Amino acid sequence: MRILIVEDHPDILANLYGFLEPKGHQLDSARNGYGGLALASEHDYDVIVLDIMLPGLNGLELCRKLRTELGKTTPVLMLTARDSLPDKVSGFDSGADDYLVKPFSLVELEARLKALVRRSGAGHAVNATMRFGELAFDPDTQEASRGGVPVSLTRTGYTLLRCLLAAAPRIVSRETLEQAVWGDDRPDSDALRTHIHALRQAIDKPFPVPMLQTVAGVGFKLVQPDAQRDLPRDVV
Repeated sequence: MRILIVEDHPDILANLYGFLEPKGHQLDSARNGYGGLALASEHDYDVIVLDIMLPGLNGLELCRKLRTELGKTTPVLMLTARDSLPDKVSGFDSGADDYLVKPFSLVELEARLKALVRRSGAGHAVNATMRFGELAFDPDTQEASRGGVPVSLTRTGYTLLRCLLAAAPRIVSRETLEQAVWGDDRPDSDALRTHIHALRQAIDKPFPVPMLQTVAGVGFKLVQPDAQRDLPRDVV
């Protein structure tokens, strides 16, 4: 199985890798909701293991975005310490297919994942195009445009754009963007600054009104062009 794990607890993540990888499963992981959403939009997985309590974008919101905005039908198993009936109902209402309460058995987890995959041919988006204002991005074709005009980005630029579109119009922290691009192996230098500058050159410079806004000391966000008409262009 190709499995996406979205879990911010390092010990749980290490246990999942240690148990599932030796059995031949292919794993990708993210430690926050926006990073998980970016991976889910870029790749097709057989199943997703999703923690509810995540930084940035919680598991319930992430699952809703998978279903409503990305059109993903990939089976989702939620992991959580919350075991009340209302909590479980909230998980299923968000689009989850199964629910496992922490602490859990790794053997049971794998059995449930296999059962979800057997019951569903999910993992393919019915409408993968992400949109916000004039911006559009199709993760399947790696094509981006603004106002119908194609824009060309680097691979890192596409990853940053996915994260920003998934959160728009909310702020995405620098830490979240770095996690989505480099995972835990983040560069020592301020490499993000360079990539944000390149992204801005592609999606803003050719157009009269910028959409990528810097939030000083916090991160970045996309805004509707109308909201930016009276503001100066940001500097990275």
